[in-house]
Parts: sequence; structure tokens; C-alpha cells
Amino acid sequence: MARARDRTEITPEILLRAYSIGLFPMAESAEDPSLFWVDPEERGIFPLDGFIVSRSLAKTIRSDRFEVRIDTAYDAVIDGCAAAAPGREGTWINNRIREIYRTLFERGQVHTVEAWAGGKLVGGLYGVSIGAAFFGESMFHLERDASKVALAHLFARLRKGGFRLLDTQFVTSHLASLGAIAVPKQAYHLLLADAVSRQASFWAWPKGMIVTGTQVLEALKA
Repeated sequence: MARARDRTEITPEILLRAYSIGLFPMAESAEDPSLFWVDPEERGIFPLDGFIVSRSLAKTIRSDRFEVRIDTAYDAVIDGCAAAAPGREGTWINNRIREIYRTLFERGQVHTVEAWAGGKLVGGLYGVSIGAAFFGESMFHLERDASKVALAHLFARLRKGGFRLLDTQFVTSHLASLGAIAVPKQAYHLLLADAVSRQASFWAWPKGMIVTGTQVLEALKA
């Protein structure tokens, strides 16, 4: 994995430019104030027609056990993604990342997809939107299937809005079980260049609209 330590101030504009050419930032830890750019030899992506929905997950999505909201709890989603979890004792989300992505969130280029239950945030994800590309950054769950339902809602929204690329950075066994694949850097860059040059709408379902699980499953099948 190629990486280059950043010694300059990263602005939101620099960050967006980096994403558009295949780079993304990380920190060694939450306490480390510096960032480094990552340019993997293989890149994780989700083919937008390849989300794997098991029968049990489809049942959970259809039940609307989780209320899925968009862009209502940025700080809480970041906190959830940064928190320690089984198999993940630390985090790469430092204060610089929180601040830069918050600025982009306020500009409408970072989005959160949130799973709520009983008035509490129990799972979610966040990522960056450029053209017809969405760059997934991180996700978390406090209840079983909460992050999977959030991801299903993201998939459906991207498909409905005409997106061409869903980037996952790396492929874990968990993401692979949902349909993620790894592609060589050169192939990824071709997909990326095509996607960022196109227009798509994250708000094909309008802001504030409650999208049901049935609508999500229909969009995934379309």
C-alpha cells in the first residue's frame, strides 16, 4: 500500500481533488495530528448491481425495524465510527479528519446514513460524494444488522440517483460477504475518472423523506 506523509495543510478543496485522482487520507491514530495519503495497489469497490441481500437481511430491511435518516447526526456518526469495537481497538479518525469532513458535510459533499431505533442512533456510515462517485469512509453498528441496513439504503439511494461508483477503499471479509470486490489500481482509476466526470443526485429521494425498506428493496432490484 503506497502512502505519503502530509506536511502541508489539507483543505477541503485539496481533499476533494485527492479523492478525484484516487487518493484518500488516514491518520496513524486519533492522537496523531498528521495525515498520510493512501493509494492502494488494489482498491475495494461495490459494484452497484452487486449488493448481496440475504433472506434474513431482506426481512430486516422490509420490517423497517430501523428508521433510516440522512444527514441528521454527523458528529454522532463520526463518534460511532471512531469508537473502539471488537477487532478494532483504535481509530484513524483524528481531529483534522473530523474538522475537514465536517466542512464538507456542511457543504453537502459528505453524507451520513443513519440507522435509528427507539430514538437512539444504533448504526450508520459516512462518505464523500463527487459527481457520480461515492467514497465510503467508515461504518459502525450497536445493534445487529444496523450498519447493513444503512448500507442497503445507501446502495438504493445511489442506484436511484444514477451513481456509477461506490468506493470502499479496502475489502474486508465482512464487505466481501455483501458483494465488495478488489480491483487493480489501473482499472480503478478508469472507473473513477468516468464516475467523477458525470452528474448524479444523492437526493433522488428528497431530503427529509422517510424511505421504507420496501422502497429500498425495489430500488435494489431495479
